Amino acid sequence: MNRLKEKYNNEIVPSLREKYNYTSVMEVPRLEKIVVNMGVGDATSNAKLLEAAMKDMELITGQKPVATKAKKAIAGFKVREGQAIGCKVTLRGENMYNFLDKLISITLPRVRDFRGISNKSFDGRGNYTLGLTEQLIFSEIEFDNVVKVRGMDIVMVTTAKTNEEAYDLLKGFGMPFKK
Repeated sequence: MNRLKEKYNNEIVPSLREKYNYTSVMEVPRLEKIVVNMGVGDATSNAKLLEAAMKDMELITGQKPVATKAKKAIAGFKVREGQAIGCKVTLRGENMYNFLDKLISITLPRVRDFRGISNKSFDGRGNYTLGLTEQLIFSEIEFDNVVKVRGMDIVMVTTAKTNEEAYDLLKGFGMPFKK
């Protein structure tokens, strides 16, 4: 069993039940999924950039990414409807906990001048979005093999009803929020 899943069952659930007076274990917020998204706007002119981004994402998450397509045409950006302009991975279960563990304990501490992640990135419904500026902070990515430095969004979807509940849940997992 994963270290974070064990921590969730043994420490986070009892503390959240006590704090919010939940009557049932099923009321306690839990992490539902993590979606990692990478936009590749340059893919309109060079398809190889999308392939490189997908390869990087597969190394980072350990799961094969899906290409995301443009919903509508935007002439100013030379984008046609249905054209591949990014990639995403949805992590659930064991893969999700492994990725979160790696993100918290290995990846985020590698960020230069890291003072914690913002606690203002909640959406009002208990989901948290973390934006990273480059994929190089992940230990699986080799600097020499990178075609282009790209950022990515990591969305943590929880079953929490409020931002406060989601904050306490993620804080319990060990997310390094700013003080």
